[in-house]
Amino acid sequence: MEFSKCEEQCLDRVLTHRRDVRGNNFLNKKISDKKIKKILLAGLKAPSVGYSQPWRFKLIKSKKKREKIYKNFKKEYKKSQKHFSNPLYHELKLEGIKESYLNIAVFYKKPKGKILGQTSQKKMGEYSVVCAVQNMWLMARALNIGIGWVSILRAKKVKKVLNVGKEYQLVAYLCVGYVKEFLDEPELKRLEWEREMFLDEVML
Repeated sequence: MEFSKCEEQCLDRVLTHRRDVRGNNFLNKKISDKKIKKILLAGLKAPSVGYSQPWRFKLIKSKKKREKIYKNFKKEYKKSQKHFSNPLYHELKLEGIKESYLNIAVFYKKPKGKILGQTSQKKMGEYSVVCAVQNMWLMARALNIGIGWVSILRAKKVKKVLNVGKEYQLVAYLCVGYVKEFLDEPELKRLEWEREMFLDEVML
């Protein structure tokens, strides 16, 4: 299998225009089951250590469950404020738990035995799940669907709300939906929260 220059450019465009979407940008618009399945299948195509495929997905549409998770976000967000003196932090809309069409919790299933490639670096399985999340994010963007990753959550609380067993570890909580717009550049870059780093700066 070889790809054309056009396909290479298309992939680069998707990578370049992927965005972390906030709650103030989601639309109240249904996503078809076919497109949701495409996003999930993209996750399955990710690389995984020892071909372990340790990712597990939980779809959350229930308003009641999302409300409980949102309350945990508000609690954790309030605690996080003490770490940031930048006044912008208090103005940012950091999640879309209630506004998005769908929430997806992505878990790592802990292995019962030894996994090829994971005996020395124990977290390689979790990194494999992150690869799945990236695949899902890129497929969603190619479908003109936005994803926001909410990390200001207490994992144990999320698992309790979703009734997920101890053999699963929360890796990502994603808000998924159509959006008003995809920003030309990342929001935190535009707000000068951090500046963009260039290739020569990240080379060791």
